[in-house]
Amino acid sequence: MWSSWPAQALTILMLIFHVLHKLWVGAGPQLHPRTGRLVSLSACGRTARRQQPGQEFNHGLVLSREPLRDGRIFTVRIDRKVNSWSGSIEIGVTALDPSVLDFPSSATGLKGGSWVVSGCSVLRDGRSVLEEYGQDLDQLGEGDRVGVERTVAGELRLWVNGRDCGVAATGLPPRVWAVVDLYGKCTQITVLPPEPGFSPPTPIPTPPLEPLAPTEDSALAEQGTSADEAFMVSPAQARPETFPNSLESHNDFASMELSEVVSNTILSAYNGGLLNVNLSSPPAGEGLGSSGAATSPILTSNDALLFHEKCGTLIKLSNNNKTAERRRPLDEFNNGVVMTNRPLRDNEMFEIRIDKLVDKWSGSIEIGVTTHNPNSLEYPATMTNLQSGTIMMSGCGILTNGKGTRREYCEFSLDELQEGDHIGLTRKSNSALHFFINGIDQGVATPLTPPVVYGVVDLYGMAVKVTIVHNNNHSDRLRRNNAILRALSPEGALRRAAPAAQAEPERLLFHPNCGQKAAITHEGRTALRPHATDDFNHGVVLSSRALRDGEVFQVRIDKMVDKWAGSIEIGVTTHNPAYLQLPSTMTNLRSGTWMMTGNGVMHNGTTILDEYGHNLDRLKAGDTVGVVRREDGTLHFFVNGMTQGPAAWNVPPGVYAVVDLYGQAAQATIVDDVEVSPVPESLPEGNNQVSPSSPSSGAGGSDLRFHQLHGSNAVITNGGRTALRHNCRSEFNDAIVISNRALRDGELFEIVIQKMVDRWSGSIEAGVTAIRPEDLEFPNTMTDIDYDTWMLSGTAIMQDGNTMRNNYGCDLDALGTGARIGMMRTAKGDLHYFINGQDQGAACSGLPPEVYAVVDLYGQCVQVSITNATGPMDNSLATSNTATEKSFPLHSPVAGVAHRFHSTCGKNVTLEEDGTRAVRAAGYAHGLVFSTKELRAEEVFEVKVEELDEKWAGSLRLGLTTLAPGEMGPGAGGSGPGLPPSLPELRTKTTWMVSSCEVRRDGQLQRMNYGRNLERLGVGSRVGVRRGADDTMHILVDGEDMGPAATGIAKNVWAVLDLYGPVRSVSIVSSTRLEESEGTQPPSPSSDTGSEGEEDDEGEEHGLGGQNEVGIIPTTLEFLENHGKNILLSNGNRTATRVASYNQGIVVINQPLVPQLLVQVRIDFLNRQWTSSLVLGVITCAPERLNFPASACALKRAAWLLRGRGVFHNGLKICEKFGPNLDTCPEGTILGLRLDSSGGLHLHVNGVDQGVAVPDVPQPCHALVDLYGQCEQVTIVNPEPGAASGKSAGTQGDMEKADMVDGIKESVCWGPPPAASPLKSCEYHALCSRFRELLLLPEDYFMPPPKRSLCYCESCRKLRGDEAHRRRGEPPREYALPFGWCRFNLRVNPRLEAGTLTKKWHMAYHGSNVAAVRRVLDRGELGAGTASILSCRPLKGEPGVGFEEPGENCAPPREEQPPPVLLSPSLQYAGAETLASKVQFRDPKSQRTHQAQVAFQVCVRPGSYTPGPPSAALGEPPDPHFSPAELEWVTKEKGATLLYALLVRVE
Repeated sequence: MWSSWPAQALTILMLIFHVLHKLWVGAGPQLHPRTGRLVSLSACGRTARRQQPGQEFNHGLVLSREPLRDGRIFTVRIDRKVNSWSGSIEIGVTALDPSVLDFPSSATGLKGGSWVVSGCSVLRDGRSVLEEYGQDLDQLGEGDRVGVERTVAGELRLWVNGRDCGVAATGLPPRVWAVVDLYGKCTQITVLPPEPGFSPPTPIPTPPLEPLAPTEDSALAEQGTSADEAFMVSPAQARPETFPNSLESHNDFASMELSEVVSNTILSAYNGGLLNVNLSSPPAGEGLGSSGAATSPILTSNDALLFHEKCGTLIKLSNNNKTAERRRPLDEFNNGVVMTNRPLRDNEMFEIRIDKLVDKWSGSIEIGVTTHNPNSLEYPATMTNLQSGTIMMSGCGILTNGKGTRREYCEFSLDELQEGDHIGLTRKSNSALHFFINGIDQGVATPLTPPVVYGVVDLYGMAVKVTIVHNNNHSDRLRRNNAILRALSPEGALRRAAPAAQAEPERLLFHPNCGQKAAITHEGRTALRPHATDDFNHGVVLSSRALRDGEVFQVRIDKMVDKWAGSIEIGVTTHNPAYLQLPSTMTNLRSGTWMMTGNGVMHNGTTILDEYGHNLDRLKAGDTVGVVRREDGTLHFFVNGMTQGPAAWNVPPGVYAVVDLYGQAAQATIVDDVEVSPVPESLPEGNNQVSPSSPSSGAGGSDLRFHQLHGSNAVITNGGRTALRHNCRSEFNDAIVISNRALRDGELFEIVIQKMVDRWSGSIEAGVTAIRPEDLEFPNTMTDIDYDTWMLSGTAIMQDGNTMRNNYGCDLDALGTGARIGMMRTAKGDLHYFINGQDQGAACSGLPPEVYAVVDLYGQCVQVSITNATGPMDNSLATSNTATEKSFPLHSPVAGVAHRFHSTCGKNVTLEEDGTRAVRAAGYAHGLVFSTKELRAEEVFEVKVEELDEKWAGSLRLGLTTLAPGEMGPGAGGSGPGLPPSLPELRTKTTWMVSSCEVRRDGQLQRMNYGRNLERLGVGSRVGVRRGADDTMHILVDGEDMGPAATGIAKNVWAVLDLYGPVRSVSIVSSTRLEESEGTQPPSPSSDTGSEGEEDDEGEEHGLGGQNEVGIIPTTLEFLENHGKNILLSNGNRTATRVASYNQGIVVINQPLVPQLLVQVRIDFLNRQWTSSLVLGVITCAPERLNFPASACALKRAAWLLRGRGVFHNGLKICEKFGPNLDTCPEGTILGLRLDSSGGLHLHVNGVDQGVAVPDVPQPCHALVDLYGQCEQVTIVNPEPGAASGKSAGTQGDMEKADMVDGIKESVCWGPPPAASPLKSCEYHALCSRFRELLLLPEDYFMPPPKRSLCYCESCRKLRGDEAHRRRGEPPREYALPFGWCRFNLRVNPRLEAGTLTKKWHMAYHGSNVAAVRRVLDRGELGAGTASILSCRPLKGEPGVGFEEPGENCAPPREEQPPPVLLSPSLQYAGAETLASKVQFRDPKSQRTHQAQVAFQVCVRPGSYTPGPPSAALGEPPDPHFSPAELEWVTKEKGATLLYALLVRVE
C-alpha cells in the first residue's frame, strides 16, 4: 500500500520538514546578541543564562533582537531559579537600541524611556509609577511564563501564564524592545513563540504559492491542479509562516504541540486538494496512475461534519457520532465539551439541534470555534476556561479566549433556548464569524477568524443532549424549518410553508395542542382543566392563529377552585402552538413570551414590572381578562374591560395569545363580544397609580428617558423608561444610568423603585452630573466620579465623590419597593430631592445650567422606571425656592434627638456646629471629648472621621467612663482643668477604652487583637461605642459590631473619645432616643447582680401594679395574601399552612400593630423531621409589596425578629438569651406580640409577658411569622375581651371554709373548678391551678391575670430557657428557681416599697402545709410573734430533726420568745416532705388521685437571718449546689420576711 503513493509521501515529508524547520530554526523571536556581562546565550539566541548564579545576582540584562510588533506578546519561560538571593525576574520594554546600549547592572538602571515591572511595581526610568500592580513576579516559579505586549494604543500590558494583568503603563513610543533582567533568584529563561495579545493586529495576506517541479512518478501535474489550489512545497519559495492556533492571523508560530502542527499541515494539504489518498488496497492491476489519482475518493470520515471521538469526560456519542449527550446531567454540570471531527470550511454551516435540557442548573449551551486540534487538546471542564485560540458564544455575549469581548451580541440568549431550538455558526470567506439561532443570522460576532478552526459545543448546565443537523437530511430540515417558524412571524411563515392549508379562520379559537392537563371543548371556544382539584399546572392553551394588530383576545373565567394559590395568567408568545412543546407553566418559557401574572408582568420568565395592574389572583368566576398588541408594538392587558396600561414595548407582530389555567383557574371561555375601554394613544396621568412604570404621557408628558449609554451591568427596556441591573444576585454595581438629555429648570425627573434584593448592603444612589453621556466613562459607582457630579447616597450629599453634608432629610437606603425618588434643578441652581412627591429641601446649590439626571442601581436596588410625574412642575421651585427652604434635624438610625459633645473637653478641642463636631485645633493630644448624657442600655454613640493629620502616629481612642464630665467644671475655653492629655491617663474614675486594637481599663491592658485596628480609620469611617444590656461594651466600626470588648460595665457611664494622633476632627452621626415618661420605661437589668429578667418582671409586678396592662382591642385580623410561596391560607386567611419544604413560609398580619394590642398566633402543627422552628417579629416596610426571601433571617431591612432565644435586627443578633426558646415551643403554644405605649416590643408566651424584646420599634409595623423548620401551621387567635378579667367566676359557696380544709385532709373530692387556667397548653399548670382553687383562697390575695402564675414544670421552664440558679439582693446572694413547682404570685401591701424590697432583699423558700396557708395569708407574714403554725418547734422524740405545727387555738406562753422561722435558698430542701407535708386530693377533672405540697416564696431582709447546716432529716441528700453550712436560714426578727408567692407541687 505504501509503495503505491511515493509522491504523496514525499510531499508530506517535505511539508513536515519545512514546518519543523520554521518551528525550530526560523520561527519566533530571539534575544539580541548584546547582553549584560554575565549572560550567555544558547539555542539560536532563544535561551539566556546568568553565569555564576551562586556568586552574582545582577548583570543579567537581555533585550529582544527586534522591536516589538503591536499586539504581539514577547513571552519568556523561567527555566531555572536559585534560592540564594531575594528578588527575581524583571521584565518590561525600553526605547533604547540594544546595539548601542551601555548595559547597566540591572533593568531598574535603564533610563531614556524604559518601563520595567519589578515584583508587583511598575517603574519608569527607575522610578516607581504604579504600586500593587498585577501578580508579584518574585513569586513565580520554574516553568511559569511571563510576557510583555505593546498594544496599538501604546499601552504596556503584562501577561503571566497566559493571563492579562491589565495596563501597566500608557504613552509608549512606537519603537520599543522587550527587556528581561535575570535578576536575583532567576538564572535562566527561554523565549517562547509569540502569542496574540490584547489588540488584534492587522492580518497579513498569505503570499502566493508556486508549484513544485513535477517528478517522474508524480500524478499531481496531470491532475490539472492550479497553483492557487495546490498546497505544495518549494524550497526556493517562502512558505506561509503560520498554521495558526490562535484567534489572530500572524506570521509567527504560536505555542503548539508538534503532533498538532503536523496534523494541521497534512489536513491543510488535504483540504487544498494536494492529497487524495485512498488507504484501502487498490484493485488488482491498478496503480497510482493518472486516472487513479484523479478518481481516488475523498475520505468519507472527513466529508460530513460529525463530532470527534475524543471529547469531554462525561460525553457519550451516538447516532454515528452525530449526537452528543452529557452523562449524569442531574449530578454534573460541566465536562461536556465536544468538537467537530475536522476543521470548518469557508461558508460551511455547523448547526446543532437542542434535544434535551434539564431544569436543575443555571447557564446552558455554549457554542463556538477553536484553533485547537481535538486530537492533541486536553479538554477543559468548560470551553471558556481555554485561554487561547477560542471564540465562544455564551448567553447573549461573545467570549474570546475566555474573556468577554461583546456583552450583548444579539437579542437571543442561549440560556433561554428550549428543546428543539437550533444553533449554528459559519466562518465566512472574508474571515467573519456569524452565529445563527433558529436559522436567523445574528450578525458578525468577530471580523477576524483564523482560517483553520474546529466547531466546538459545550454541553454546560441545563444543556444535556444535542444533534448535528445536516441540510441533506429531510427530517432535520423539516424540524429546522419549524424551529425557524417560531422565531419568525408564525402567521406568514406558516402560510409560506403550507400553501395548501385551510384559510385562516376569522374567529379566534383555542389551538387543539394544549397542556397535558388541559382540554379544549365547545368547538375550540372553551379551555378547562378537567381535574383541577388534583393538579394546579399544565394548563397552558394558545390561540389557534396569530393576533392581528389591535385585535383584543379576551376570556371569561367560568370556574375556579379554592384549593390552590395563584390563578389565571394571560399573555402573548411568538411560538407557534403547532410546534411548541408546552411547558408546565407559561412563565417557564424563556424566549418570545410576555405574560401578566398576579399584578406583575414577566418577559421570558423574568419580571419586568412588579406593580402593574389589577391582581389576577383575586379575580372571581365571571371576571374577564384580555390582551392586545397595538400597531406601535405596545402590549396592553385588560381586566373586566378596563385597560391596565402598557405592559411592554417592541413586541413583534404575529404573536399568539396565551392563557395559563393555573392554580385556582379551572375553566375559561373566549369572549367574542369584546367590550373594553379604548386604549388611549397616551395614557392619562392618573394611570400612574396603576402602573408606576408606565411611560410619561398625556398632555403634560415628558420626553425624558434613560440614555442608551449606561453601565456594563445595566439594561434599558420599555422604550427607555425602565432600567434594571443584570445578574442582580452576583453583581452589585456597574449599573449607572443617565437621562437622555439635560434637565430643564424646574423639571422633575422621578423614578419608582420596582424591584429590590436582600443580598447586598447599600441601595440606590441618585443625583445629577454636568458630564454629557457621550463623554462619561461609566465607573463602578457614580460616587467614584471626581468632577461635576452631585449625588445623594444614603443620607449623605456628595460632590465629586466627597461628602459635603450628612443627615439630609431622607435616607435612600431605607426606601423600599414602590418608593418614588425625584430630582430637580431650580432656576437658582439648587438641587432638590422629592421622596414620594414630598420636597426634601435644597440639598446643594451652585449647580451649572445643564445637568443630567443620573441613577446608580447599586446594591439592593435592582430595577426602576420613570414615572408619569416626570416633567415640568407647576410650583414656585421653578423660579424660586424661598418657600421650600427648611431646616432638617440630624438623622441617625435611631429616631430621636441628635447626640452632642459635652462642653467640658480637652484644652486643644474646639466644638462646632452646635456641639456635634469636635476639632483638635493644635498638637496631637489634649483631645478628650465626652457625651453630654449617660448612655442607656443598647444606646450607640457614633462619630464619623472628618479630617486626618497624617504627620502624627497613633489612633483614635474611645470607650466608656464613669466620670461625669460636669464634675470637673469648665476650665479655660470650656476644658476641664483636671483632664489628662490622653485617655489612657484618665484614671480618676473607672474608664474602659479601646486604642488601636487593645482594650484597656484605667490604662491597664486587658486584651489584645480586638476587632479592627483603629489606626486604619480613614476619612468617612464611622466608629461608635455601645453599652449592652448585659453590661458589656461594644465597639462598632462602619456599622459592624466588633463584639464585646469589656464586661462588667457600670450602669452610669458616658461615652468618651480621644482625638489623638492623626484623627483631627470628628462629627456625630448618632442620636439618643427621645426621653420616656417615668413609669413607662422598661426596667433595665441590674449591673451588679447575676440575675436576668425575672427580678425586673417581678419588681414590676409588685411595685407597679397595673400601670402597663395589656390592652386587648377586638379587631378582625388575618394574614395578608402576599406571603411565602410555600404558604397556603385557609379559614378566612386566619390559618397559614406550609405545604412544602422547610422554608418559604413567611406570613404577615394584615393590620399594623396598635399600641397595647396583643396579636397572638397558636402553633397548630409541628413536623419533627426538621430542626429549628418558627420565627416571630415585626417589619416596618410595606408588606403588600415585599418580595419575601426564603426565610425571615434573610430580611436585611427594617426587620426585628425573635428566633430561638435571640433577638435579631436586619439579620444581625442584637440580644442573646431573651425569653423562652421558640425552637422548643410545643403544639398549642400561643405566642403574641405587643407594642407598649413607648414603642417597646413585648413577647407573650401563653399569655405571660416576657418583657421588652426591642425598644423603640418604628411605627407603623406589621407582625410577621415565619413558618420555618418544624412549624408547619399557625392560626391567629382572636383577642377575647373577657380574657383579662381579674377573678374566677364562681366559688364553692355551699361549703364552709373549715369543711373544705378538713375535706382535703380526708381526700374528699368536690365539683369542677369554676374557671379554666389561662395557660391552657400546660396540663401541669392547669392541675396545680385546680388544686389551688380547691383551697378556696380569696382571689384578692393573688395578682390578677396574666401575672398571676408561672409554671416551672419541665416543659415550661425549658420553653423559657430558665437557668437553675439566680442571684438577688444587696449584697447578691444565690437562690434556686422552684423547678417542678407552680408559682402563684401574691399581692403586696401597697404601703411597702415592694419594688425596692424585691430587688434589695434576698430570696428564699419556706415549706408549709395546706391547713396553714389561709392563716399565713391572712396574717401577711411568717412568724409574727404570735402563735403560728410556721413556728419552728422540735417534734417530740425527734429533737433537732423537724418541727410540728401547734393546734389552731394554741399559743405559746407570753414569756417565751417568738419561735424562729426556718428558710432555705433551695426548694429542694425547704420542699422536703419533713418540712412541707403532702396531702392527697382527687382531681375534679380527671377523677385521679394526686399528692400535693405547698410552700411559700419569700423575700428576706439581708442581715436578719443566720445561715447554718440543715436541721431536718432528709430522705435524699440536700441540694449539692449550695454549701451545707449555708443551706438553712433561721430568723427571729419580726418583719424580716415578705410573702412573695404561693408554690404548689402536685405528684
